Amino acid sequence: MLNYKHLHYFLAVARAGGVIRAAERLHLTPQTLSGQIAQFEERLGVALFQRAGRRLELTEAGRLAQSYAEEIFQTGAELEDLLRHGAEERFVTFRVGISDVLPKFTAHRLLAPVLALPEAVRLVCQEDRLDRLLADLAIHRLDMVLSDRPMPPGTEIKGYSHLLGESAVAFMAAPALAERLGPGFPACMNGAPLLLPGGDSALHASLPRWLERQGLHLRIVGEFADSALMKAFGEAGAGVFPVPAASVAEVQAHYQVRKLGETNELRERFFLISAERRLTHPAARAVSEQARSGLFAPLAAVTGAAAASLAPAGDAAKD
Repeated sequence: MLNYKHLHYFLAVARAGGVIRAAERLHLTPQTLSGQIAQFEERLGVALFQRAGRRLELTEAGRLAQSYAEEIFQTGAELEDLLRHGAEERFVTFRVGISDVLPKFTAHRLLAPVLALPEAVRLVCQEDRLDRLLADLAIHRLDMVLSDRPMPPGTEIKGYSHLLGESAVAFMAAPALAERLGPGFPACMNGAPLLLPGGDSALHASLPRWLERQGLHLRIVGEFADSALMKAFGEAGAGVFPVPAASVAEVQAHYQVRKLGETNELRERFFLISAERRLTHPAARAVSEQARSGLFAPLAAVTGAAAASLAPAGDAAKD
């Protein structure tokens, strides 16, 4: 049988990113903890960690083990709550995968209605690359995935891409940089440093092509898989960065940045990816309704039912 004490130790090391820090939290010596992890790996017959310089990194088997361990201990916590407080405290767990390039403000606004549902819902969010999230969706470890892209064409995973809406793209910069660039968008950005969303983002390829069509030459000084980190660098004056025009107000409220301008020639699209053709889960329907009646209401008014159309992976790629 699986040794849950070893599993607990493994999860602590995976979360802490190293044996020494995990040992401090577990009140164990590093030698004791290392020995327990070694026993666990020997029992399983696979390596869960590999050395990268002075750091420990999870192997593919380790990442799989961590995802299952998180779910196992989460389920244990839910069972404990249920037994302590009775059936009246029961809740539905809704697990959402969020593509790491998706703007955090957009994800928050889409998911906020889930916590306002009449039934008690525990929202569990997992951020990762889209391919890993889709793999978890395929084995029903996620209820849905939010992304700025539909399912890739030719994927063997069965799923459906539900278009939630789209937004023009705005360009932001720290006040000092914005002042230096001056007026006259988009020409004012010529020669400016650019912070580019990571390779998983739909903008990663479309933004440089748009700049080329405009005859603009920006210096890419950084690429960021995490949209929040990109904004933090932008706030510090490292470069101009793109955001969905629909979230400009939130970005300005949380970061000291100015809007240089926006273009409708670049569009950010947002998708809810599920394993079901029709959305039946109340939480998933709440997200879809929020998108069509709130966050992306102008799109819904123009396209009507098309904004909420359901398409299998092969069809979604044609959008």
